[in-house]
Amino acid sequence: MSNPYLWPQRSDNLRAWLRAIMRQPGRRVLVIGEALGYRGGVHTGIPFSSSRLINSSMHPFWRRLRPELTVSSDISEATASIVWESLRQRRRIPLFWNALPFHPHQPGVPLSNRTPDRDELAAGQAFLRLLAQHYQPDLVAGVGAKGTHAAETAFPGCRVKALRHPSYGGKQAFVQGINRLLG
Repeated sequence: MSNPYLWPQRSDNLRAWLRAIMRQPGRRVLVIGEALGYRGGVHTGIPFSSSRLINSSMHPFWRRLRPELTVSSDISEATASIVWESLRQRRRIPLFWNALPFHPHQPGVPLSNRTPDRDELAAGQAFLRLLAQHYQPDLVAGVGAKGTHAAETAFPGCRVKALRHPSYGGKQAFVQGINRLLG
């Protein structure tokens, strides 16, 4: 497992992202995924993003935030592309986070992804609860089984909406689910 926030650019990017999300008026929606991927958040420090997305997205949210961010590559990530394509007509953006806010990878192979183990997911619970304490979400959703389970564990008694993960043929179901979630 690696922590991309040890690099100042990525932790600065995360702070800028969180400030921009927190400033948005209206209903607060928290969407929880599994973990940062080696083609996405590892390079940006921002969940459900990629360098290419930040550099070239025409979404007003990214256009406003782009001057505050530093990305040094142009790598794209499929899940991030699908998520942001589904948000192209939305002005209000959910707070995306992960059950494990770091990057789990195969031992000795940092350019790989692996499913977080039980201990890693348990460690991520503290981050989820702290984030929710500051954000005060009105609605919580999980992306895929791991994201949904992490949300249900972190917020017992909260009704968590489950979203299909967009990978492996789940794009259409994810887009339908996020549209229902955001209204």
